[in-house]
Amino acid sequence: MIANAQIEQMSREDIKALQLERLKKLIAWVAEKSFFYQRKFQETGVAPEDIQSLEDMERLPFLKSTELHQIDALDMLTVPLSSVLRFNYMQEPSGELTKLYTKGDAAQNMELMTRCIVAAGVHNASVVGLQGDLSDSRFLDIQYALEVVGATVVPLGTGYQHWLRLMEIVGMDTLISTPQLIMQLIIQLQAAGKNIVDYSIRRVLCINLSNIQNPLQQHIQERTRTKVFNLYAPPEIGMAGMIFQCEAHVGQHVQEDCFYPEIIEFNSNRPVLEDNRMGELVVTTLCTEAMPLIRYRTGQAVSRVTDACECGRTLMRVATPFSYL
Repeated sequence: MIANAQIEQMSREDIKALQLERLKKLIAWVAEKSFFYQRKFQETGVAPEDIQSLEDMERLPFLKSTELHQIDALDMLTVPLSSVLRFNYMQEPSGELTKLYTKGDAAQNMELMTRCIVAAGVHNASVVGLQGDLSDSRFLDIQYALEVVGATVVPLGTGYQHWLRLMEIVGMDTLISTPQLIMQLIIQLQAAGKNIVDYSIRRVLCINLSNIQNPLQQHIQERTRTKVFNLYAPPEIGMAGMIFQCEAHVGQHVQEDCFYPEIIEFNSNRPVLEDNRMGELVVTTLCTEAMPLIRYRTGQAVSRVTDACECGRTLMRVATPFSYL
């Protein structure tokens, strides 16, 4: 199933044209509105008029995770506080992080999440257990997207007693959660003398907070006897819809209308131009209003998948080292 065929099946030429249009607008926007990027562009000697093609992206400075954890969120902000719709504070192993969202950001995130869950086969007759803390904006996006699709949403929270009770009274066919919470659920059911395979769950969407594809995936598939779909949700991006898996499960699609992906050589600034060669995924948020990211180094190892996807989507796909296990 495809949620937005106009975008997800767009021709490669039209995707590139849309990306360039949005990239130019983004660079001009942050150069005018963001103190952080004003300073960064000044230090590197780059100006908005320097960006006339997608290849000119290489002239822009990279952004590292450590920078985001060291600066004040307000220095990144491109809109007045009166335009901020949502505030999200996260405590991560790498440090504290604050993400701010406009109404447009929230709407975009919901649209991207809708595409992700539809690609995994969720529809208006699905009953979906959402396991996690809804004070986290990334989980809110997923709940709203599920409601847009028309699926029945069962917020499971983070308490195992709540999980076990709801598992008994609601027949859920889909589970959306982090790999760690899924494993906790499996263990708690086992401690209660039950097995997750005896329930009606047939589909699991893993919200991976630190990796594009979690090494626990194969174990979760074996324990649940379901098909597992990955959602990449790093705190720096602040949402879980940048990269998703379709039912073909050959690589993962990048939402190229809103994110410009690059693959860069490890420990280098040079782009990887060859197909099927691993490098570091670098992304630029083309549509984010409040806190855009330009050439953010994710630290994730990926290669480009070039053959046509049988799902019919034309969006670029990336594969991780785990994809071949």
